[in-house]
Amino acid sequence: MSDNSNRKPSLTTRVAQALRFIEAETGAVVPSIQPAATYARDENYDIRKPYFYRRDGNQATSHAEAIIAELEGAADSLLFASGMSACTAVIEHLPTGAHVVAPRVMYHGVLHQLQTYAANGRITLDFYTAGNLGELAEAVARQKPSLVWVETPNNPNWEVTDIEAASKIAHDAGAKLIADCTATPPNITRALDLGADISFHSATKYLNGHSDITAGVLSVREIGPYWDEIVLIRKLQGTVLHSFDAYMLIRGMRTLFLRVEKCCKNAMAVAKHFEGHKHVEVVHYPGLPSDPGHEVAKRQTNGQFGGMLSIVVAGTEQTAIDVARYCEVFYPATSLGGVESLIEHRKTVSGVGFPVHPRLLRLSIGIEDADDLIYDLEQAIARATS
Repeated sequence: MSDNSNRKPSLTTRVAQALRFIEAETGAVVPSIQPAATYARDENYDIRKPYFYRRDGNQATSHAEAIIAELEGAADSLLFASGMSACTAVIEHLPTGAHVVAPRVMYHGVLHQLQTYAANGRITLDFYTAGNLGELAEAVARQKPSLVWVETPNNPNWEVTDIEAASKIAHDAGAKLIADCTATPPNITRALDLGADISFHSATKYLNGHSDITAGVLSVREIGPYWDEIVLIRKLQGTVLHSFDAYMLIRGMRTLFLRVEKCCKNAMAVAKHFEGHKHVEVVHYPGLPSDPGHEVAKRQTNGQFGGMLSIVVAGTEQTAIDVARYCEVFYPATSLGGVESLIEHRKTVSGVGFPVHPRLLRLSIGIEDADDLIYDLEQAIARATS
């Protein structure tokens, strides 16, 4: 029998136990919520803990950040009140005139933010096709950037970008690389291990997993002056995640591994069923061997490919909208990563000018019975195409 005296619990166990949380005073195994907006100094008029005012953080938020840092293998993690506030902090810390290279198609909120800053002369902006390393290298060569933005898998077509290769391209040009891996949480993809400088997640999605908070998180491979600037921006903008939302996030993360495993299994079943379907022109899902990003996705995940996929239905744009309307198990709602399955007509949601196929339906696959999800889409497609 081997000696396991030095064996440490796995990451799965540590996250399930919220980093082996036990409250010192009571022995409680569930973290408490401290809603205070301000903190009294001690008898010597010294600050008692790292907190002075709510903008600096709170116990629950710090605890959630510690869990995410473990998941990411990060030097530090920082939680914000939303994914967009986290992304805005990264953009805001760039010096005036900084050049950014980003995917042409990406989460529309961040794309709009980048375009707004560029239109105001705050930054300059160039684009590449997600997953195309040649285009990325060309864009970087045209004008050396301060920041390269990667989103993988890419919303809503789920193209896969090789994070390790993209990091090398960025670093060779003296740029930092941020990787948005919201669709594959850090128990699937650890972007920092692959060379990214900053990993971003909309914690609203898989990390929380229950569609009941908004949150965003940045994790960093190495702490430096730029990270100190981002910490200061969060403080000055007052966008720290509040204690109750942090508590809910911790609660959600304790089941992260279980939830994501089921979502991935269901997504694979749905993708395989509708690949080659007579009323579906294409299924975008990196888990399918036929998907252009499949081999790269295999290398930078743990063998799970996420719960997000998209289908392009045959017919007209109205046909696609009708499929979403006729679903009775899928919710016709925006967002992703929750325990419930969602369907949305992406062009309607993203708005005019966003480059997305007019018949694309984005599916966030939850933890329901996979046969129920397949049957629901089948009946909705049948009604929409009859």
